[in-house]
Amino acid sequence: MRFDAKMEETPELVVITGRVHYSAMKSLLSVVTLLLVATPAAAQEAPDPARLKATVDKLVSFGTRHSLSDTEDPVRGIGAARRWAAGELTRISDRCDGCIESANIARTFTGPRAPNGIEIVDVLGFQQGTEPRRVIIIGAHIDSRVSDVMNATSDAPGANDNGSGVALVLEAARILSKQKFRATIVYALFSGEEQGLWGGTLLAETAKQRNWTVSAMLNNDIVGNTIGQDGVRVADRVRVFSEGIGAAEDLPTLLKRRQNGGEDDGASRALAKAVDGIAGKIKGGIDVFVDRRPDRFGRGGDHSPFLALGYPAIRFTVAAENWKGQHQDLRTENGIVYGDTVDKMDFAYLAKVTAINVATIRRLAAAPAAPSGVTISGALGYDTTVKWQPVEGATAYRLHWRRNDAQDWQKSVDVPAPALTEVLKGVPVDDHFVGVSSLGPDGAESLVAFAGP
Repeated sequence: MRFDAKMEETPELVVITGRVHYSAMKSLLSVVTLLLVATPAAAQEAPDPARLKATVDKLVSFGTRHSLSDTEDPVRGIGAARRWAAGELTRISDRCDGCIESANIARTFTGPRAPNGIEIVDVLGFQQGTEPRRVIIIGAHIDSRVSDVMNATSDAPGANDNGSGVALVLEAARILSKQKFRATIVYALFSGEEQGLWGGTLLAETAKQRNWTVSAMLNNDIVGNTIGQDGVRVADRVRVFSEGIGAAEDLPTLLKRRQNGGEDDGASRALAKAVDGIAGKIKGGIDVFVDRRPDRFGRGGDHSPFLALGYPAIRFTVAAENWKGQHQDLRTENGIVYGDTVDKMDFAYLAKVTAINVATIRRLAAAPAAPSGVTISGALGYDTTVKWQPVEGATAYRLHWRRNDAQDWQKSVDVPAPALTEVLKGVPVDDHFVGVSSLGPDGAESLVAFAGP
């Protein structure tokens, strides 16, 4: 693996220094004290459909963004697209006094879809929080393809798959850069998704190697259309895919989860449920369809490598896919127009999906980390004793519980820090699931950590 920006580590801080291939560094992760800024809801900026469209139009203008396409041409191919996207992150950073630092990571991958090997480059932007090693990642793949996955020369506009996701990430960066947070936000644009989820693999493995605490990973892939196959229109919801049982869990952990009844409460599923709740509070927004699968049937995305390493990760995808507009040569056959073009997109809808991402990050990046070591006891009784480990920066903890026949939390109580245990009177452990979240001084809440024995 190659970092175009060299990483230096201290116990408190990860600092990226050196020359970046795409943009000059501006003292990434500088040692400063960032104060959480609470922005009134009325003052929070909404995503701009026109800006999202302009971004997708620009991405399409590069002709193809196939991972094996030209990397040196100034106006065509994935290299030109990556340089432009990195430049956009720099321009956003310039408007917030250097709050986002751009870098890229790279590694050579070889596989059936790149038999001669290809250097995969991820374009990253870091918005440092007061907890530099704890990150919230919002990502999308920038590469595109046509019918033949090895065709790196034909026009592959990739407007919805996945110009929509890239536009969302850049718009989220523009909006969130106006605030300061506890967690570090990583804006990630992946290459190599169509060749084998290689960009997601590269960043997931980098996070593991660098000992980052990944509180959440939001993958946005095909998030910009409302007209699906055969004219089906679904504009009132977005699917959010998540795993219940963790891909990274070993057999003893899986058996404990089975015994405890926690199949619907892994970290990824907890993230999806949190997104659902957040979306429900957005005025004029859309619903979140909590799709209880890691991805669409038999398929995967750049969140999959994060799940494989045990990180809470989810995928946003439109409710009605149009497969005639995905992975297709540009053509018309029997009156049917094939190809992933801008005219098939709905940018007002994309703005609403962007708003859900922004609101989710705004909450989770402002909150402390989720608690660990959450346990329950109380067999042969009608009370449940809950215990958890302390979380740095938490001013209180919220205990959630629900009956075992319910999917969503039904009741909660807040316990001020430094308390690390609480007895739930009249809540029999046999019949209730319990979880604990951390609360920050401004009330921002972490994900809920499910309680085990």
